[in-house]
Amino acid sequence: MTQSPSPRVEAVFWFLLTAAGYFLLASLSLYATKGADNIAAVWPPSGYFLALLILMPTSARIAAFAGMAAASVGANFHGGAPLWSSLAFTVSNGCEAVVALWILRHREPGELSFMVPRSVISFCIAAFTASVVSAALAWALAGKGPDFFLSWLTTVLLGMLIVTPPIVMLARMVGTNALTNASTRMKAEATAILTVTGLVSILCFSQAQFPVTFLPCIAVIAAAYRLGPFGAAAGMLIVTIIASLLTGQDYGPIAAIEGVQKTRVLFLQFYLLILLFTTLPLASLLIGRQRLAKRLEQSNRWLLQAEAAALVGHWRVDLVGWTITWSDQTYRVHGLEPGSPVDVDYSVQQYVAEDRLAVRKILLEAVRTGEPFEFQGRILRADGEIRHVKSHGSIEMARGGKAIAIFGTVQDVSETVENARILEAARSAAERVANTDMLTGLPNRRHTLASLEKALAGARDHGAPLAVAIFDIDHFKRINDTHGHAVGDEVIRRVAQRARVALRDEDMLGRIGGEEFVCILQRSSAQAAEIVAERVRKAVEAGTADTEGLPNATISVGLAVYDSEADVEELLHRADKALYVAKREGRNRLRSAA
Repeated sequence: MTQSPSPRVEAVFWFLLTAAGYFLLASLSLYATKGADNIAAVWPPSGYFLALLILMPTSARIAAFAGMAAASVGANFHGGAPLWSSLAFTVSNGCEAVVALWILRHREPGELSFMVPRSVISFCIAAFTASVVSAALAWALAGKGPDFFLSWLTTVLLGMLIVTPPIVMLARMVGTNALTNASTRMKAEATAILTVTGLVSILCFSQAQFPVTFLPCIAVIAAAYRLGPFGAAAGMLIVTIIASLLTGQDYGPIAAIEGVQKTRVLFLQFYLLILLFTTLPLASLLIGRQRLAKRLEQSNRWLLQAEAAALVGHWRVDLVGWTITWSDQTYRVHGLEPGSPVDVDYSVQQYVAEDRLAVRKILLEAVRTGEPFEFQGRILRADGEIRHVKSHGSIEMARGGKAIAIFGTVQDVSETVENARILEAARSAAERVANTDMLTGLPNRRHTLASLEKALAGARDHGAPLAVAIFDIDHFKRINDTHGHAVGDEVIRRVAQRARVALRDEDMLGRIGGEEFVCILQRSSAQAAEIVAERVRKAVEAGTADTEGLPNATISVGLAVYDSEADVEELLHRADKALYVAKREGRNRLRSAA
């Protein structure tokens, strides 16, 4: 187990790393390319120091600032700047680091990533703002002219923009073992691309005969395209180092520019800025596009899996070119091999004739109104099987409000339709069982009374004629006691059959308990109701007498015609009273309620 260094050791480490690196880079920059007042064309120490501040722990930053201050004063003084100027430059460079770090911390609370366009923009804003603050402070402290402000601004800005990204990205790749895990082929490609970038830069800036400063741009763009942001940053750093060194030694096309040294330095800075803002954002956008492409590929893969699992496909009709596109699952729903040639007319013709016209009408209406649509129909698959499908979708509109395409989904709902049919059949069967008397097959008491309620409401609201006849089997207890319950049940069944046959189609017969039955005689006047009720009585009398093995059975009938009764109970009560009159008068007869 590796033991973490003590805070003191950690502070000393970052102090030395900052001081040594800052001093070497500052000395090299002042030596390589000097502008007016010993201001270098590029100031890499600013980028180096900002990169360390981003990477180091917060507790080590005080030591790092101390190391930076010592190295900056030493390098500037060693480069020929007066002590006061060296101190002023050091304070300015220290403030620029503070400002840049503060902006980055507030704009990017998490880890700064040069792979994300938003983070690259935040970094550029932080670098530019810090450079402006640093240049203004140095200009005020040093008492120089306006040109000094611009020269300082571009120098430290280039230093941060060019040096910070490759150091941060390289350190993180080392820390995450990305370099170790990279394939040999990838490492070889990166080495080759960056080597070519260096050779092209040397070729460009070591001669002034041919103005080929565009060649390094091509090399860096190629590095950005193949290696991403790190390739762009590393390539940019290589071009900067070579261009600065050779231009500082009066080699290359920039050194051949006529004029004072300041003009050549400003042109070099302008060249590097243009190259930087061409490649780094491009690399970041390319990475973003690659990530988006991977997410899109993954989303498409998940979509295909989801479509296959849910039996859902998607389709799109181009109304301009009159072409249709199917997903693989849409082909499967229609019983075709994915990729088979299909057209719009074929897609509609797949629907059975009974549904085809409705589908056309729904789609045409959706195109006309621009509203979403939904329909369900049956298709005849290529294998001859009829399947139920459900589609819904929307209309794609052009800017002028014209429909240009139809996008929709299609789902095989055959199993759902079949399950619904089975469920409905089961529900209907359960309802029949719940409403049916199991002995006779007639409506039971609950169903009979519910039907009578409905008939009574019709009579009350619309004045439709209505009559109710109640009958029961005469001396049924004697039949049960003499012949047994099995014979009694058979007598009940036979009475129910004969009574049902004697009724009209619009009439209803129900068993409401024991040997008691109710006839609902709709659209019947008093006279017609009496005729029907008497026919029932005679049918029962004749039917049971002709049945071999069963005792004779007769019924007594009580009839009540609707006369503005308030409810079913009142109407049944009148019929029941008439029934008891029939029983008292000798049974096997019909009596009507008063």
